[in-house]
Amino acid sequence: MLEIIGMTVEDAKSIEKCGADRIELVSALTEGGLTPSYGLIESVVNSVDIPVNVMIRHHANGFVYSEEDLKIMKKDIQIVKDSGANGVVLGVLDEKNNINEKHLIELLNECDGLDVTFHRAIDDTDLNESMKILKKYEKITNILTSGGKKTITENINEIKDTINEEKRINILLGGGLNFDNIDKIKKFTKATDFHFGTAVRVDNNPFKGINEDKLKKLVCIIKL
Repeated sequence: MLEIIGMTVEDAKSIEKCGADRIELVSALTEGGLTPSYGLIESVVNSVDIPVNVMIRHHANGFVYSEEDLKIMKKDIQIVKDSGANGVVLGVLDEKNNINEKHLIELLNECDGLDVTFHRAIDDTDLNESMKILKKYEKITNILTSGGKKTITENINEIKDTINEEKRINILLGGGLNFDNIDKIKKFTKATDFHFGTAVRVDNNPFKGINEDKLKKLVCIIKL
């Protein structure tokens, strides 16, 4: 499964055209991805047939949220649900960089009928401890990770172990994947689900659009 970050309707159409499987819809890619506008969510969902998962993160100031923040996130989740999108992408931590289960439960209660990805906030935590927590919640279907605080290539052994141990939740590898390391990581970890962002954009530039030639090449690599 290949998920590609999209920021515009044009991105979404290119992602579908080139054969990727799912879109993670965000704004502000340079900030790690924020919640896109409601109009964009609706337009993208209505423009493609492949699943669209929407980022729920309205500010770039880490992954610790106030009660007022949670109200906003719950409203955003409801709007995503009403749009007909496939799912949401979210993550909540506490001040000690542990998963905030209280806040996580509150958000998951809003996610009936949605695919849920816990995003790379997990890489700021103790991965093993966080996996124990997240696997308790059946609504969480994917975990997006680069394997921890180091680079994705440095974390390759931890990633392989996590994939081997986790049978219910899909481990979605992302954060630092590119054409130089994807073959090695794919073969060594036996991962099946991958998430790409700037590596498939024109000049690897987060402000430019999807490079369709690069994305078609990537689709071939992943589908081998």
